[in-house]
Amino acid sequence: MKTYVFPGQGSQIKGMGATIFNEFPELIEKADAILGYSIKTLCLEDPENKLNLTQYTQPALYIVNALTYFKKVREINTQPEFLAGHSLGEYNAILGAGGFDFETGLRLVKKRGELMGKASGGAMAAVIRLKEEKIKEILSKNKFTGIDIANLNTPTQIVISGYNDDILRAKPYFEREGAAYIPLNVSAAFHSRYMQEAKDKFEKYLMNFTFSELSIPVISNVTGKPYDSSNIVSNLANQLRSSVRWTESIKYLLCQGNMEFEELGPGTVLTNLIAKIKAEIPPVQQEKQVMDVLVEKNSKFSPKNDLITNKMRDSTEEDIEGKIAYKQKMEDTYRKIKNWNKKYPIGTKVICQGYKAELKTRSEAMLLFGHRAAIYVENYNGYFALDEITPV
Repeated sequence: MKTYVFPGQGSQIKGMGATIFNEFPELIEKADAILGYSIKTLCLEDPENKLNLTQYTQPALYIVNALTYFKKVREINTQPEFLAGHSLGEYNAILGAGGFDFETGLRLVKKRGELMGKASGGAMAAVIRLKEEKIKEILSKNKFTGIDIANLNTPTQIVISGYNDDILRAKPYFEREGAAYIPLNVSAAFHSRYMQEAKDKFEKYLMNFTFSELSIPVISNVTGKPYDSSNIVSNLANQLRSSVRWTESIKYLLCQGNMEFEELGPGTVLTNLIAKIKAEIPPVQQEKQVMDVLVEKNSKFSPKNDLITNKMRDSTEEDIEGKIAYKQKMEDTYRKIKNWNKKYPIGTKVICQGYKAELKTRSEAMLLFGHRAAIYVENYNGYFALDEITPV
């Protein structure tokens, strides 16, 4: 399985997009018209040193990420199973899933960058080597009630956000606990309660647009779980003042099966974060995370099966019987996937539950949501469980 991930602010670099701008002249022309300046000149030359200003950084990254994605899909002629983006990068994930078109996404990002660029009076700092629980303990014990957790980048790389004075005063308290404490070069307390005004204004702006059904699952920064297409507006608005739950997002994706990640955009920030997340999650915790996802999905798709759900929820590391049952269930699922792929090629005509017309498969059978044998179906533009389709 494949997930494309898109970087956010901080990954910008002069020269980004140099190899792809000329491949999409029509999109660049549309972008320049929306922005009122040359995006190519900004990214490649940055003559006025504006690339690192929020209101310019965000459109620039959105465009470079988008063109990289369009080129990738054009070259391999296939789509990933999941999409995710870090903060700003989430707009590229939604674009890739068909939630809006290139121009709409750019208008949203332009407005977002302007609102965030106007915010001031706050600061942020990265806390390295401490986990979220310890950070919360330090903040509470020392009465730093005005500081929020902004980014959960890895289990031990976390960004906090608040007033300038609070962020400066907090430094020795974290260093005494063995943390590296790195103030960030930002103009405001992003992803915190102090972005409420920007969030409210942005939400009103979002209401002017219509969003489409997502054809690929997109992982939300706000929840660390897949979007519901009906809550795109609330998610994008709340993202401005909510924590970026990147660690939780990657944990969720790792539970879906044999997941491969590919970063599309400038740099390797997310690639490095994902590697650290994988290294910092103990095997037992990974197993528990898979069980938690299975519990949630079992509850969602089989709401009446409370006995099974509760048994799974109560499973512990020592619950041998439950683990054996779970292992057998997964073996059956993998066998079902293997048998389908052996008998039926991509493009097989099928009848899907709830649909009278013939449809065609667009992928091989795969493990979806960590436990379902499923397949992507053309024309429907989504997944069906193998149990819900019949070959013609």
